[in-house]
Amino acid sequence: MGKTFDKLLPEHEAFISRQPIFFVATAPLSAQGHVNLSPKGYDVFRIFSPTQVGYLDLTGSGNETAAHILENGRITFMFMAIDGPPQILRLYGTGYSVHPSDAQWPELSTSFPTHYPGIRQIIMATIHQVSTSCGYGVPYLSYQGDRDTLSRWAEAKGPDGIIHYQQTKNRHSLDGLPTNICPE
Repeated sequence: MGKTFDKLLPEHEAFISRQPIFFVATAPLSAQGHVNLSPKGYDVFRIFSPTQVGYLDLTGSGNETAAHILENGRITFMFMAIDGPPQILRLYGTGYSVHPSDAQWPELSTSFPTHYPGIRQIIMATIHQVSTSCGYGVPYLSYQGDRDTLSRWAEAKGPDGIIHYQQTKNRHSLDGLPTNICPE
């Protein structure tokens, strides 16, 4: 059934490239803290090497991932087959955020589409374990396309509205951890 690897293999990369959705999981160190699991769509995930991945993070209702990786670095990505042979692929790693004002931004941002409104940061991760599992219990799903709701929301806010939203809604996690999205 499941297998473990210390890096992404070409077949893992091919599997990832076919998936229209992935999930990101992080957690704070506190046992009372909220575990975060976020679905991600759009063409935002990139593989930089067999042990280095990243995704373009768009402004949303919370910024838990940034807070958790700032606190402890732990991050897990999950991809699942929605059609074809069943499979689940997990990437375990250590992550960090890259903001538009950071020195890495100009180089990294060229790997991602620039047409998405509300770009917030790039979440990068160094992968130390890749695991596969059967996915036998995952139902077949039909991908009909990306929703445009997030893009329309960000466009309606405009650049100044996005900055204001990030300053008021994205600076801290649910547990009050800083995200460094808008340093004080």
